[in-house]
Formats: sequence, C-alpha cells, structure tokens
Amino acid sequence: MTNNSETPKGANEKFEELGRGCYAYSSDGCSNTGVIVGDRGVLIVDAQATPEHADRVLEKVRTVTDKPVKQVVLTHFHADNSLGADAFDAGDIVASDLTRRMMDTRGAEEILVARERVPDLFEALPATTTISLPSLTIASSMSIDLGGIDIRLMHLGRGHTTGDLVVWVPGSAVMFTGDLVQTSASPYCGDAHLSDWTRALDRIAAFRPTTLMPGRGKSAFGATAVAKAIENTRDFVTTLRDAAAACVEQNLGLKDTFAAVHDALAPQFGSKLDFELNLPINVARAYDEALGLDQPQIWTRERCADLKDALAGIEPVAQSVETDVEDVVELSDNPIDRAATELVSDNDFAASLLERDGEGAQLDEEEPLDLSSEDIVRLGDDEAQTGSTDVEGGEDVPESKVLLEAAR
Repeated sequence: MTNNSETPKGANEKFEELGRGCYAYSSDGCSNTGVIVGDRGVLIVDAQATPEHADRVLEKVRTVTDKPVKQVVLTHFHADNSLGADAFDAGDIVASDLTRRMMDTRGAEEILVARERVPDLFEALPATTTISLPSLTIASSMSIDLGGIDIRLMHLGRGHTTGDLVVWVPGSAVMFTGDLVQTSASPYCGDAHLSDWTRALDRIAAFRPTTLMPGRGKSAFGATAVAKAIENTRDFVTTLRDAAAACVEQNLGLKDTFAAVHDALAPQFGSKLDFELNLPINVARAYDEALGLDQPQIWTRERCADLKDALAGIEPVAQSVETDVEDVVELSDNPIDRAATELVSDNDFAASLLERDGEGAQLDEEEPLDLSSEDIVRLGDDEAQTGSTDVEGGEDVPESKVLLEAAR
C-alpha cells in the first residue's frame, strides 16, 4: 500500500522533443509533464506533485524558450500531477468541469492519501497545501491558438477518472494523454471507470498520433509504439475488469479476488513500475465496479487501512467500507455530474468521433476507425458549438467562440 522504492523521486530527468514545439519532461517516480511552445507563449500539460518538482520542469523549459507560461492544463485531479500548478505562474489553470467537481468532493482526501502512499514524493510539500483549483473549465472540448501552433483540449469519456482531458496537437500529430495511457508504468485505477476506459482508448487511437506522452514513464515514438502503448493499457484494464468480475460471479471475497487478479495480471504486467503498489487499490475498484458501483468510492486513509486489513483476511472491505451516499447524491444533483453517472463517455463530442465523414453513419464497434488528423479536427471544430466553457466571469459561452490568444 506504500511505495518503498529506493529510487529517489525526480532522479534521471529527461527533457525530450516529441514534435515541432512539443516536449516531454520525465523523471523517476514522478508524473510526466508536457510542454508546448508557441509564438505567444507556453502551455504546460500536468504540473507535477510539488512546486519544487514544477520548478525543475521550468528550468528545462527555459533551455528552449523564455516565453511566459500562458496555460497549465490538468488532465485530471490527482495530487501527483496537479499540486505544482501554481509554481508555473500561468495566466490560466485549465481542467474539465468534471475534474473541478472531483477536486471539490475528493481533493482534500486525495492529498492526504497520496502523501501517505508515496511520502518521499511529497516530502517537500507544505502541510497546508490544498488543491490548485482551475481558473477555467471546459465541458467537452476547446481550441487554443498559442501562436503558430494549434492545440485541442478534449474530454473523450470516462476512464482513468471521470473527467480526463487529453491534449492533441494536430500539426505535430502529438497526443498528451495523462494517465489514460501508460507505457512503462502500471495504470492506477482507484478512481477509474474500467468499462468505459476502453472507449476512451478507441477515441485516442482514432486520431492516429505518431507520438504520445503517457502519464508516467517513457513516451511512445512512432505509430507502432503508440498503438502498442494503447493496446497494452487496454489489455491491463480489461484483464483487471474481467478477472475481478469473474471472481464476483463466483462470490469470492476481496482477498481471494486479489490473489486471482494478481495471477492474471502478473505474467504480462508484473515488471511495470508500481505494479505491486497500485494493485490493491486497483482490485478494490474493479471489485466495486463488478458489484455495480458506478461512481468510485472516495479514497481516505481510513479506507486504505480497511483495504489492508481485508487483504490480510481481517475483515472484508465490502463490509467495512460503505459507499459515500452523500457524495453520489451530490454528484447526481449537478447537471454535469448527472451526465457522468449516465455515461459521460457518450457525450456528443466523443460520440462524434465514431461518425464517418461527418454523415452520421455509425461505425460498427468491431470495425477500426478510419479518420485522418484533418477529419478529427474538422469534426471537433463543428461539434465545439455544442459544448460550453466556464470563463472566470462565470458566464457560459459556446466553445466555438473560445480561442485563447495567449497574449491576452
């Protein structure tokens, strides 16, 4: 349940170019940070776990440009990729509406649990640290003109969390996926929607990126490597989901389910980063989903302790941890979150990616998507009129009118 790795967090820094104007920062034990440089400024994708780690990213950024950071995009709400956001001193911190909701309902507990699970990653974090809240949120998609480089922020459906964003740079065919895709690391599924995750992966693949920066670890260069990263993530998610569901069908308890899922996953994924660290929580979420719990339970330190006891055979976590009914009800009272519980992965924008040539002909699920980068951007731009963006003044405006000039 805790990371006992002796590798110092932040060691072996790497700052590599992914495509024109696009870079990836990575280091041992830390989430990746994407950097996009345009004529008017810089956009950051995910902000590291602490201001100290964020400052190390900024040092690398200054080796390629002295332009100001205009936006920090948070792909999701987890502490390891968001708590360094304020250090970039950006004009805007951007996230999805749903990620903002997750911050409001789960953010405080997320920080406490993260500090306990990976203490050395957060050791420099002040005790009073709170979530870095976004100044701007989006419902489904938004275009950004950074000056000479066009960027698309998109919510392609539930997966790693309810509100994941991906960042697409069509001119360079580079995709920043956050933790929706992993290459050398084991996916973390504690707040996941496993049955929906594969649909989000389908939509990522539809863009045909030639370079992909995952949430952690090595970036994927070339179409073959990108496809492999997506498929390996799919294999992990589906194996976890299906193995846990089979155990629930057999009325097995959590301890026996953990053993069975471990046996199913270890041959292919046991050598991945943090496989053993994440597996207890991954199995607990898969077990809940197989029991019909759509909204992931909030992870607290008490719940982590209960899970540890359950896996030791002291008591079943299903009995010791109850669903936070108040949280689920609160979510369902919000129009945005009600959409999440009804299957956010089928929002109009994401669904439009399954249309052929914009004519509304639905592709068979077994047939591979055949959409060029140009097609995807065209479909997205047309669709953007259906979404809305929450600007600082509190007024919702059509996304088709949103074009961040970065020089404002």
